[in-house]
Amino acid sequence: MRIKYFEDTDTTLVEFSSNPPVETKELNENIYLDLDAEGNVVSMTIEHAGQSADMREFLYQRIPAGSLA
Repeated sequence: MRIKYFEDTDTTLVEFSSNPPVETKELNENIYLDLDAEGNVVSMTIEHAGQSADMREFLYQRIPAGSLA
């Protein structure tokens, strides 16, 4: 998975897969999902990302199986 933030356009791109997208679905006026041929989510684009999330910091936390969060 890759997450890219484009400061000049205030856009975040979250890539879940390297499969080629064949369809884009609009969830709302700022969030779009790209789907592959099987309907799996390939990526998500968030326009005006800084207005809806704090883009100054990103935290990734992996919780091992069987542990309490």
